[in-house]
Amino acid sequence: MPFSGADSGMYTVSGLGSRKQAVRNAGGGTLDLAIAMLHTSKMDTSYAYAGNKFGDAANFGIFMQNWHMIRQTAPQFSGQTSSQWNNGAALNWNLELDVATRKNAYKYYGRDKWFAGHRDGETGLNDPDTDDINLYKAAISWIEEQISSNSKYLSDDTRFWVHVPAS
Repeated sequence: MPFSGADSGMYTVSGLGSRKQAVRNAGGGTLDLAIAMLHTSKMDTSYAYAGNKFGDAANFGIFMQNWHMIRQTAPQFSGQTSSQWNNGAALNWNLELDVATRKNAYKYYGRDKWFAGHRDGETGLNDPDTDDINLYKAAISWIEEQISSNSKYLSDDTRFWVHVPAS
């Protein structure tokens, strides 16, 4: 069933099943798989370094987590400043740290604020109920529902996607 309100679908990505398993072995669940799937086709960090951003807006790891939320919630980065944003690159090569950091931020902010901050940084944290943030949340939820609909999607090469325009 397609996602309502945006282009969506599924296709096969060779090797994605092993990546899904690596995420699960690092402590990730269906929400982690869904977030990573939305951001990159291979659930990896092959995007432009820091998402072509810097400071608190810089993005790291398979979830493209922003430095502001990383440094606010991950014990390893506690007390660091916006100018130390390059330290977030550790998430690009340490999948366990990436998953743990995402979970820490989710626990710290709660579901709605986490989605808002993840989608739109500090602006989202201050205004978590925009149409853009709600579309982003709904897209992740749809992908997670697809993954959960059949256990084979936890380990096969199927990628679910939703086109959510950049904010």
